[in-house]
Amino acid sequence: MKLLDELLLGAWLVELNCLKDERGSFTKTYVADAFKDMGIPFNCEEEYFSVSHRNVLRGMHFQTPPFDHAKLVYCPVGAVLDVLLDIRSGNGFGKTASIELKSSQSLAIYIPPGIAHGFKALEEQSLMVYKTSTQYAPKNDAGIAWDSFGFDWHTSDIIISTRDQTHPGLNQFVTPF
Repeated sequence: MKLLDELLLGAWLVELNCLKDERGSFTKTYVADAFKDMGIPFNCEEEYFSVSHRNVLRGMHFQTPPFDHAKLVYCPVGAVLDVLLDIRSGNGFGKTASIELKSSQSLAIYIPPGIAHGFKALEEQSLMVYKTSTQYAPKNDAGIAWDSFGFDWHTSDIIISTRDQTHPGLNQFVTPF
């Protein structure tokens, strides 16, 4: 595993270990010692996944302190446009980064606390896996409106949950980070 690019302060694009042969491939997605050696303080407490139809938009999600968490996300099936929004106080507040994650790559994104995360599925049945450093805390589950921070999602035809349509805009958000 190795760090490829810092997308936002502390948010890293990570190249995963992928072995390919005549049978297919085998990808190691997380090794605690490797992350420690790369200077990333991440320990997985919970893992889950979502499967999305093309043009489903999920986001922009995060958990507030004291249950805020780091995430490691990757797309082993399909393709997504993955988007990060810095909601930490300071010079980075409101900055965005995005990258396409797809099954043909062996890439993951490490997302530190204080970064809202979302994605748009680019293919049918796109699978996203999330590893988090804390467990889900419903009272600390939060989000920012997907269309409130000037990011071009490259579509007007999206499928979005009622919950994600009700998040406050970035200009209404008071950051706890």
